[in-house]
Amino acid sequence: MDKPRNVKGGVCSARGFRAAGVGAEIKYKGRNDVALIVADSPCAAAAVFTTNKVAAAPVVYDREVVKGGRVQAILANSGCANACTGEEGLRDARVSALATAGELGIDPHHILVASTGVIGRRLPLERLLAGMKAAAKGLGRTSAHGLAAEKAVMTTDTKPKQACATVTIGGKKVTVGGMAKGSGMIEPNMATMLGFVTTDADISVPMLRRALSIALAKSFNRLVVDGDESTNDSLFILASGAAGNPRIVRSGDGFRAFTDALEAVCASLARQMAKDGEGATKFVTVTVKGARSDRDAERAARAVAKSPLAKTSWFGGDPNWGRVLAAVGYSGADVADMKTEVFYDGVWAFRFGRVADEVQLKRLEKVMKKDEFSVTVDLHLGGGESTIYTCDFSLDYVHINADYTT
Repeated sequence: MDKPRNVKGGVCSARGFRAAGVGAEIKYKGRNDVALIVADSPCAAAAVFTTNKVAAAPVVYDREVVKGGRVQAILANSGCANACTGEEGLRDARVSALATAGELGIDPHHILVASTGVIGRRLPLERLLAGMKAAAKGLGRTSAHGLAAEKAVMTTDTKPKQACATVTIGGKKVTVGGMAKGSGMIEPNMATMLGFVTTDADISVPMLRRALSIALAKSFNRLVVDGDESTNDSLFILASGAAGNPRIVRSGDGFRAFTDALEAVCASLARQMAKDGEGATKFVTVTVKGARSDRDAERAARAVAKSPLAKTSWFGGDPNWGRVLAAVGYSGADVADMKTEVFYDGVWAFRFGRVADEVQLKRLEKVMKKDEFSVTVDLHLGGGESTIYTCDFSLDYVHINADYTT
């Protein structure tokens, strides 16, 4: 079976898609804030959304759209989340979808909408729709068009996040490309803040939904920045079928190859989001192994990854294994501290009750100066293992979120 190959690209890399990003002054001047992604024809579509019971209007609207399994365009904006806006917010989402369909000349039931930004404010519809019309006129298939769309959904992000992978299925080259935004308010639990994936694979809707679920479990659902789950989390995938591969309608080599490529794209985007966490200075991979079960391992790893005490110690370059072990202890996972080991990039800090001496501390000091490192906890209780991607908490994280609406 062919293995996926990571290449440069984004949402315009797969055949059958165009994109654009423009500025409409929804919140800021001088930056893109309206994105449009359009397929040449209706696509097989799947999506996952936030599990937060306070769901934004676009999420409520889109849940109904994706039930039909066909989508041709996505309209997205930054600067306003259109969350906690009641029936008026839902109407705004519906109106923007209808207007987009009219502008593009496509079925209004084939439009998804997405918003990100400040909660509790109505969408400035006139500006949004003016931006949508400008984006529709500027649609293109180049990497620059994809990058412009990505920049339009960025809020506190400092870097654009794009990924692409190719794989051969039935002798045909299949491409999966994607973009995502998100720096804070992230513990996805079914999605990321906003993620858009396109592919030219020919695949049925049920198998596309299954592939997205599998890829999600090993990518975005392994991402924690601060432990807060957004009201707007949405991840969409559209499949144009333009690659001409034998249609994927059941499990087999073709499905596995496609899922591997999709997972590669989603995992890359998830890692990029952790590295660009609000105010982040360090990217940290937390792994818990030797747990009684995979579920126990995930509980423990997730607790460490979102512990404010552990995250601030990483920012300070302090290998405070006590904070790591304490988080494991309250996670709900089975743990016996005298059977446990804690490592930073393979250098032990705590081992079966033994604490790092001066020699070990010097080694650990070198690790903690890195921009990227791993934290590994071995519980020595079984075969369960899980990995979570995260980052540190810095002073800038506090400043960004202290001033977010004011």
